[in-house]
Amino acid sequence: MSEMPTAAGPTTTTVTSPPAPASAPAAPGKHSSGGVWFASRFAVIGVWIALAVLFSVLRPDTFMTSGSLKVIFGSQNQAALVFLTAALLCTIVVGEFVDMSVASNFGLAAIMLTTLHVNHGWSVGAAVLASLVLSTAVGAVNGWLVVKVGVNTIVVTLGMGTFLLGIALWVSDLMPVSGLPTDFKDIALQPVAGLPISFFYGLVLMLGFAYVLHFTPLGRTMRFVGESREVSRLAGVRVTRVRIGAFTTAGLIAGVGGVLSAAATGGFDPNVSQSYLLPIFAATFLGTAILQPGRFNPMGTLIAVFFLATGVLGLQLLGATSWVTSVFYGGVLVVAVTISTVLRSRLR
Repeated sequence: MSEMPTAAGPTTTTVTSPPAPASAPAAPGKHSSGGVWFASRFAVIGVWIALAVLFSVLRPDTFMTSGSLKVIFGSQNQAALVFLTAALLCTIVVGEFVDMSVASNFGLAAIMLTTLHVNHGWSVGAAVLASLVLSTAVGAVNGWLVVKVGVNTIVVTLGMGTFLLGIALWVSDLMPVSGLPTDFKDIALQPVAGLPISFFYGLVLMLGFAYVLHFTPLGRTMRFVGESREVSRLAGVRVTRVRIGAFTTAGLIAGVGGVLSAAATGGFDPNVSQSYLLPIFAATFLGTAILQPGRFNPMGTLIAVFFLATGVLGLQLLGATSWVTSVFYGGVLVVAVTISTVLRSRLR
């Protein structure tokens, strides 16, 4: 506002318009943040596709064949890993880190089924039921010791895993046991759309688990307990029941996986169960970098299982010897844990 002289002498006041506001700058990082969002969820899937393309180029006569696809998606090794990672996720989701006994529980169910039927004359149905009851009871005992008694999770489950391995070796007399009925294999190997039915069991299991976590009160409660037990307790959640239930369910899932593994092979070697520990953890932690960054999730874990299978098979077809499996799984585990730690810290 300024005063200007007029022809008549007195001054008048005039108002000048304020300068036009500068145009608002575009939101910084809009496109880059979208790229980060996409990469954090789908980068591993992109690497998986790239690996498949690379191995196809290097070994076109062996990798991109129906046989290789069946090894990746339909082998009993992958089916076992799906069930074992699902069992591990049950306890991790509610904040228990981590159940080290799932592999031994899996092996105990498999060897008990075989031993009861072959060596003691039990019917297959009764042996299956007894094996599942035993594996579920093991999970319940783990939960009671951790939740009610307050013993450290790793100490309890590591000790329980070693104890179960010893029991499995004892009942099998340190030897592989075989002799299950041939038609019993159909529950695991019946072909469906070119793949064993056990693949679809695992797919349904993970899809169902994902549905429970995302769309049901039980799943939201499990996540809530995993984030903060005390806040959950103050909110009226039965935290003790949820935690023990997670361990018990983990035992049941591990037992079902063991029964299917024994059915597929007609028997079981109890020493094999320990070979699953490293792949279980590698797939579970790698799953936190897929679909839901920084969060343990069933579908990300399922993709991680087949990602690892693709990498191991491709390296073996390129001529790598048996040591490559340990190197690959170990390396992926270190990378996966690092990625998970970084993503979780950023989300906080």
